[in-house]
Order: sequence, then structure tokens, then C-alpha cells
Amino acid sequence: MKYAFYPGCVARGACPELFVATVEVCKLLGIDLDHDAMKGASCTGSGVLQEKNQRLGDTLNARNFALAERSNLPLMTICSTCQGVMSQARKRMLDDPKYLAEINSELAEEGLEYKGIAEPRHLLWIILEDYGVEKFKSKLVKSLNGLRLAPFYGCYLVRPSDALGFKENIEREDSLERIIEAVDAEVVDFSGKTLCCGFPILTINEKNSMKMVAKHTTDAKGLGADAMVTPCPLCHLNLDGFQSKAGKSIGSQINLPIIHLPQLLGLALGISPEKLRLNKHIVSTKVFLSELALQP
Repeated sequence: MKYAFYPGCVARGACPELFVATVEVCKLLGIDLDHDAMKGASCTGSGVLQEKNQRLGDTLNARNFALAERSNLPLMTICSTCQGVMSQARKRMLDDPKYLAEINSELAEEGLEYKGIAEPRHLLWIILEDYGVEKFKSKLVKSLNGLRLAPFYGCYLVRPSDALGFKENIEREDSLERIIEAVDAEVVDFSGKTLCCGFPILTINEKNSMKMVAKHTTDAKGLGADAMVTPCPLCHLNLDGFQSKAGKSIGSQINLPIIHLPQLLGLALGISPEKLRLNKHIVSTKVFLSELALQP
């Protein structure tokens, strides 16, 4: 299994532990990541650019898709935000051939063309749909039995569902829960798992952003979660990086570890916490790891 690997911006910047953990996990699973296929790829626009200039955002994503097509490899991302933005751009272009042709006229200057073949897919979906749950479980060496984990999808991996292919792939609706169960941990379900983490409004309305962080983390912890798992690095930035500040805003120390999806996979695969960079988080993972008799 080989993929054109598009990690996105945050995994190579503010959350480098996500990138490292992904590489370690894919190595053990035999998933070949082609890092050169997407060389020169741009940011997806993160939804922010699209609010101001949708055409420009879609052109950037079409260019990324064209790079993947040039490699003749399926396209993998590890960022929910990237997945959502790319999926929406792809749907707009495939639904309107004239619009796609106009965008391709811009790409022609670089000798690129998006033929509509490349389809971005998150590592979470690839594990379930390409690799297969049973094959994944056969690779596990560490049971996470006894751990109670709250899933946190955030916004972009769950809506709009038509752009994300939920009708054709119904297992995507509870994909994160399926993975938590596959590593023998217990799912702590809570109503905020598909809501916004607050990151998009952090710089314009910090007060409400902190309320959202506090709400999600305290709700999950109140239900007995040992940690929260997210497939989105932007959600991780807010829920982990600003959790202390959010706690102060409600007069409480929350201390709920926020774990990247590949870090969870890696623990079950027997990869050491050090290699997974679980000691690089803002909220300490020591108590969480002590449940597994591990130390970062």
C-alpha cells in the first residue's frame, strides 16, 4: 500500500509529534508514504481563504490533486481540516465541469491538470477501508483495555457529509469510535464530539473559544474519560494548547490529555511513548500513560 502523503501545514509546524507518530505507525503497518509526490504542494486554505476567495482556494486544492495524480498514487492526509476543505473543493469542481475547466486553465501554466481522479482520504478512513480493521488488529501487541477514551472529530471530518462521502461509506460516521474499540479501549461518548473545538475563532473571540475548550474537555472528563483522541491537529492545538487557560476561565484544572490518532495507534502497536512524542504535549500524558504502565 503506497500513498502520496500530504501531511498539511500543522503536522510539519505546530504539531510535529503528529508527523513523527504517523511515520512510525505507517512503517509498522507496511503503509508506504511517498513524501516526494506532494513536493511543492500548498496549504489547502484551511477554510479561511475560501471565505474570502473560494476560487483561489479551489485552484490551490486542484493543484495539489494534480500533483497526486501525476504520481499515480492515492492521496492521504492526516488532518481533518485538510480533509474537509479538500473534499468540499473536489465536490465543487466535479459538480461543475465548466468550473473545473476554468481552474485547469490556471494550472496549465505549470503543465498540471486535475482530471478528477485524485480523492483525498484521511488516515483514519484508510485504516478502516483500505487496510481493514481485522488486519490492523492482527498487528497490535499492546491491549489498551481499561482505558476510557473520548472521540473528538471536530467540524471538518463530519460535515458536509455529502462532500465527505458518508452516503457511500457509512462507516465514516463512527470511524473514530471503531478505531478506539479496535485497540480494545472503551469509547466515552459525549455530545460535543462533532462540534467545533473553538480554534477558528481563537483570534477574534478568545473568550468563546475558551468556553468551547472548557465545555468539551470537562464534559468528556466528567463522563470518565482518561484522554481525548482527535484526528485533527488544529483541534489538538486548541484543546491541548489552551486547555490550561480554558480551565482558569472556569476556575478549574481540567488536565485531560489530548492524543493524536496516530499516537493512539502507535501505543497499541507497541511503539514507545518517546518515539510517539507523547512527552511533547502541553497537557501532561504521564497519568494517562501510567494506566498502561508506560512513561513518556
